Amino acid sequence: MSELTTKLARVRAGMREHGLGAIRLRGVDWFSWATCGGSSVVLLSAETGIAEVLITEDGAWVVTDVIEAARLEAEELPPGLPVWAHPWTEATRRETFVAERRGAGPVASDRPADGEVPLPEPFWRMRWSLLPEELERYRALGRVAAEAMTDVLLAARPEWTGFELAGAASEVLWARGIHPALTLVGDERRLPLYRHATASRERLGGRAMLVSCARRHGLFANLTRFVYFRPPTVEERRLADDVARVEAAALRACRPGTTLGAVYHALVQAYAEVGRPGAEAKHHQGGSCGYLSRDRVALPGMAVVLEPHNAVAWNPSLPGAKIEDTVVVSPGGLEVLTVDPRWPTFEVDGRRRPDLLVR
Repeated sequence: MSELTTKLARVRAGMREHGLGAIRLRGVDWFSWATCGGSSVVLLSAETGIAEVLITEDGAWVVTDVIEAARLEAEELPPGLPVWAHPWTEATRRETFVAERRGAGPVASDRPADGEVPLPEPFWRMRWSLLPEELERYRALGRVAAEAMTDVLLAARPEWTGFELAGAASEVLWARGIHPALTLVGDERRLPLYRHATASRERLGGRAMLVSCARRHGLFANLTRFVYFRPPTVEERRLADDVARVEAAALRACRPGTTLGAVYHALVQAYAEVGRPGAEAKHHQGGSCGYLSRDRVALPGMAVVLEPHNAVAWNPSLPGAKIEDTVVVSPGGLEVLTVDPRWPTFEVDGRRRPDLLVR
């Protein structure tokens, strides 16, 4: 109740500041935020779910149809957030319900429809600054997602295809109540060729990369790991070291109040310092995250500011090498969420970072 009360109070303060009559949150990301970790997802790839959240000055409801109402109320919603449902054949009743309850002023939405206005930027910044309850859910997700990654890569075999590794990764996540929202697999041949190597029918061979964007309670744990079925070459070790040094520069730049553009600049400089200038042009470098795998992908000069307790996931890469974890940027420092003590690590800039798992 304290999390819901805090969020509703902040939303209503924002409504008054911007003269809004109501807020409609339609995206699956915003639904999870507003319902304190609930889910409106049925189709995993959908950006909008089977329900929305309506917030006015004197009320808040989950609005859906009768197909979904009972399950949402029993399994997904916090106490104090009632459900209003309409017959699934009469969706126009939803608009009447909203019209009867909205206050004076425009209706704002994360995905505005006819006559609505976009959510003002301060609402997004509110979401990026995670509350203590959200951080607890995120820590649990990060730990379990990392453990799942370790489990599957300890079991993987060089004769598996990329499809089989992706399937095994999805299985271990589903078994823990986690959506495998994204799974990338790079096999030995394709790793040096593609930064975004989707799973294929090719066999893994001597090494493999596994990338996961794992979603639970609406939050995303993003991480990348490498398994080797042979000793890494000197060049492969050098590439892994270089991407870790580039990531270290980004992490040093991360603190509340820093812009994503400033962190991007730190990445660009770091690539040059390890002798690989311009490598940032080959792949996006990551950015802030939380209720999306990336809320904002960092770009040159971007003025978006990191909020207190803002999650980030940087993913610098070079041919056949990449590093990625989910990290919370707090006033007291950085907290890496996606950690499994079983995974081998090495020290970079005073911080333990994931090493290559050599089997």
